[in-house]
Amino acid sequence: MTPTTLTLPRPVPTQALRPPKENIPQTLGERQRIRDLVIAYVEQKRATPPLPLSELRSHAEVLIMEHKLDPKHVDYIGVLINNELWKDTLATIPYDRRLLLLPKCLRIEEKCPAPFDEFGLLCKSCGLCSIQDVQAEAERLGYAVLVAEGSAIVMSIIETGKIDAIVGVSCISVLERAFPFMEAAAIPGVAIPLLQDDCINTTVDLDWVWDIVHITSDDKTRRLDLDALRTQVDTWFTVESLTKTMGKPTGRTESLAIEWLAKAGKRWRPFLTACAWRACCGNTEAALPANLMKLAVAVECFHKASLIHDDIEDGDAERYGEPTMHAQVGMPLALNVGDYLLGMGYKLIADAAPAALVGQMVQVAADGHRRLCLGQGSELEWVVSPETLATLEVLSIFKGKTAPAFDVALTLGALLGGADEETIEAINDYSEALGIAYQINDDLDDLSESTNDLDACRPSLPMAVALERIKGEGREGILKWWKRDADRPSGTQLRALMAEHGIIDHSQSLLASFKERAVSALRPIENESLKGLLRRLMGKIFVEKVEGWCKEEIEAERLAKEKVV
Repeated sequence: MTPTTLTLPRPVPTQALRPPKENIPQTLGERQRIRDLVIAYVEQKRATPPLPLSELRSHAEVLIMEHKLDPKHVDYIGVLINNELWKDTLATIPYDRRLLLLPKCLRIEEKCPAPFDEFGLLCKSCGLCSIQDVQAEAERLGYAVLVAEGSAIVMSIIETGKIDAIVGVSCISVLERAFPFMEAAAIPGVAIPLLQDDCINTTVDLDWVWDIVHITSDDKTRRLDLDALRTQVDTWFTVESLTKTMGKPTGRTESLAIEWLAKAGKRWRPFLTACAWRACCGNTEAALPANLMKLAVAVECFHKASLIHDDIEDGDAERYGEPTMHAQVGMPLALNVGDYLLGMGYKLIADAAPAALVGQMVQVAADGHRRLCLGQGSELEWVVSPETLATLEVLSIFKGKTAPAFDVALTLGALLGGADEETIEAINDYSEALGIAYQINDDLDDLSESTNDLDACRPSLPMAVALERIKGEGREGILKWWKRDADRPSGTQLRALMAEHGIIDHSQSLLASFKERAVSALRPIENESLKGLLRRLMGKIFVEKVEGWCKEEIEAERLAKEKVV
């Protein structure tokens, strides 16, 4: 393997993997669903804040009845309703007139070196918890930040007259005690509940904190319906629409290419192209132009071509629950369809790009294509001569084979929307971290019993972590997997071994670290609409798979299976 300059980000503390308390929804997916329901509910009711706790609870109870939600989440839902009522007001208040309150229990108590004074914790930026990153970013924006809690502090700060809004992170019980003071003063207050309320080594949804801290009226995409935009992008990939974009097929190669593009898939990449254009163009109400559709289809052409070629290289027989292209039509024709899609992708870019940007856009696509092939080549070289790979070496492969596709998708959309050079550089850094996080997430998903990817033996982040962390008994099986020995352990045996040694937890910590790195890469971007939208995209991309790794869900599934047996 060639040396890599890729560095590991600071790991997210393992405490972040502890399950939430019962009064907080257990999975990220469930929390996101409730937040979406609250947004729709508040939009419908159009209540004016501040509302007393009793009224917030009444609204929460109505929402619970309407959607058959768990009644034990009533206080959590009440907090979300209050947040949604105040969010637009908070967005209009300058950062330097806002206060961020963080709880000291986010620290790792037994290791934290920070002292206290009369105002709270004096963070030493030791890197052991999330306080330093949130505090540093908030202060960079202009916030006043206190790592303290309690209604007395809230009241004394309100009385100074120097703060016009408060963003608070705390357990629900503390939020309830502080609420009457904020209600009485009509101070806009947005709260992010802790995931645990046991007052020691607690955690919080950092993506949520990041979104609220950065909220500003300068972000014109803040109210953009991303699901509606994604649905619109999906309409570009019907056979009828693709035929209009690419031309009526004159032979089987073109027909197969259109059919392949129209097949199932998440279409993250064309969606990212549309999002980047929407954020950069300066008008969130503008109709999506035809040349944007061509760029989005071009991006998907590249992706679907890579899938055809990957399936051939990996010897896979199934894709989207159906036979792969080469299994259906034979390898020669499948290869030709993949090559045709690559050529069509470049043609669509040339057709769609403004004259002044044709060269730059083609260069972006060509460079991404080259990097992707080099990354895939590293994996194929390993298959021919398997050897153990360190975590950084696996991440380097991910950087090559996954990140370029995100980079090309976002950069093309941003360029069409008028992004400057500094913005494009930030997108490059964001895409690298996003692509690596996406592949780690895929690796974690591949550990489920419904897949055979461990049996297929491809470079895997959890298996690299296992190699570095498992000592003594069990290590021999890991080595055999890396060497692709015939008598290597089965996927089921490896999953059990990794669960025993905490490999999944550590891999999830690395996933969280690269997600954090992606968000940090957005700091140089001055376009608040693009910055806000790219932060929100993180939640869209990762929410679907993260929820499946909740420990309670896994345990419930195990008990259910035992009961059936």
